[in-house]
Amino acid sequence: MSHTAPLLSVTTLRKEFPLKASVFAKDVPTVHAVDGVSFDIAPGETLGLVGESGCGKSTTGRCILRLIEPTSGQIVFQGRDVTDLQGEDLRGLRRDMQIIFQDPFASLNPRHTVRGIIGEALVIHRLAANRKELDDRVVELLETVGLQSGHLHRFPHEFSGGQRQRIGIARALAVQPKMIVCDEPVSALDVSIQAQVINLLEDLQEKFGLTYLFIAHDLSVVEHISDRVAVMYLGRVVEIAPSDSLYDNPRHPYTEALLSAVPIPDPQVKRKRIVLQGEVPNPINPPAGCHFHPRCPLAEARCRSEVPQLRESTPGHWTACHVRS
Repeated sequence: MSHTAPLLSVTTLRKEFPLKASVFAKDVPTVHAVDGVSFDIAPGETLGLVGESGCGKSTTGRCILRLIEPTSGQIVFQGRDVTDLQGEDLRGLRRDMQIIFQDPFASLNPRHTVRGIIGEALVIHRLAANRKELDDRVVELLETVGLQSGHLHRFPHEFSGGQRQRIGIARALAVQPKMIVCDEPVSALDVSIQAQVINLLEDLQEKFGLTYLFIAHDLSVVEHISDRVAVMYLGRVVEIAPSDSLYDNPRHPYTEALLSAVPIPDPQVKRKRIVLQGEVPNPINPPAGCHFHPRCPLAEARCRSEVPQLRESTPGHWTACHVRS
C-alpha cells in the first residue's frame, strides 16, 4: 500500500480470545478482537490507527510487539517474520520496537525511581558499562523529553500526568528503537498537555528518525500527527488513506460518520452530523459479510454475505466497501 519499502508489514492479522466455557455450553465462545488486519508502515512514517473503543486497535499494536500472541497472520519487521522469533531474537526485537502506554499512572512502577524505570531497559540490553554511564544516559533521556536531571531519584507519584507520560516516552527511547507503538498516549491527559506531548513526539521523530504506529480514538489528534490514517471497525480495517485525503474526502460510510462528530472551531462552518443507528455488534458473534452493514445507510444485499476487500479507489486511498470501492 506504499511505494516505499515498508519497515513493518502486517498481513491478515487475527487475534481471538476464547471465553470461559459454561457448564451447559457445547462450544467455547470466542471474541474476534482482530479479524484480518493488513497494513504497511514505511520508515519514518506515522500511521494513525483510529476507531471506537473495543474495535481492536490496542490489541493490534500489542500483537505486533508480541506482548500478545496473535492467533494467525504475518508480521514482518525489517524483513523478518516477528511471529517466528523466540529467545534472544525476540529480545532483539524488543529493542527495535517499543511502546508508549495509554495510562501514565498505571504503566510506571510506583516502587521504582525514575532512574530505575528508565535505566532498567539499559541494564537488560547491556547498553551501559557502569553506574555512571547509566546515570548519564538516564539524565540525557530526561532532558530530551523536557524533564530535569534533578528528577532522577523521584518516584512516579511525585509527578503530574504529563510528566509521567514524558517518563514513559524516555523509557521507550532508552534502547534507541526504530519504531514506537503509541497506544493512545495522550487520551488520559488534559487538552493543553496533549498538545505538548504531541509536539514532543513530532520533534523526537524528526530528531531520531522514528516510525510511529499512533493509536487513538480522537480524530483531531490523529490528523495533526499522522502521515496516513487507518480506520478500524469491529476488528477490521475499513479505510486507509493519506491524512489529508481521508479528512477531505472520506470514502467509507463509517469514516464519514466518525468525521461528522469531530467539532470544528470555526462557528461559520457547519457540518452535517451523521448519527449511526443501532449499537456496535457483539465481537463474539459479528455479522456476516461487512461487519458494518447492520448500521450502514448504503448497505446492499451482498454487504450481508460478502466480506469487502480493501481496494484502491484513488492513488493511496484504500476502502473496504462494496458500494464505494
